[in-house]
Amino acid sequence: MVERRQFCSFFLDGLRFGVDVRKVQEVVPYQEMTRVPLAPPTVRGLLNLRGQIVTGIDLRRRLDLPERPADRLPMNVVLRGEDSPVSFLVDDIGEVIEVDADACEPPPDTLRGRVRELIQGVYPLPDELLLVLDTDRTVNVTKGGHLEE
Repeated sequence: MVERRQFCSFFLDGLRFGVDVRKVQEVVPYQEMTRVPLAPPTVRGLLNLRGQIVTGIDLRRRLDLPERPADRLPMNVVLRGEDSPVSFLVDDIGEVIEVDADACEPPPDTLRGRVRELIQGVYPLPDELLLVLDTDRTVNVTKGGHLEE
């Protein structure tokens, strides 16, 4: 029997990304955030999710993608963290996608820079690619917004 994997999918700048569905706590609409002085630019702020303080990471900034248009509010994909939850700010939410585990391919050469560094693998879908995000590396930011070594 073929092993299957499920990913919560979302969109950033027209690309479909996915994170392991088991790491997702919930998906919620945009929430007002409190800015954090001296935080890296990728950290948009803190949000209060029913009494739980959650760090909001702007994935467009984290992946060096163009800024989100000012008239579009992001959505929150809240992930379970080791110490506390973390929210990825994304453009739009997709659906849960189930794929064959052995269909994973390396990132294509057309992906460059930060996006390529933070992708674990790629699953071909009928009309596009599902870029699987390495959530552990993605939440690990420094003041410059780059990966900690």
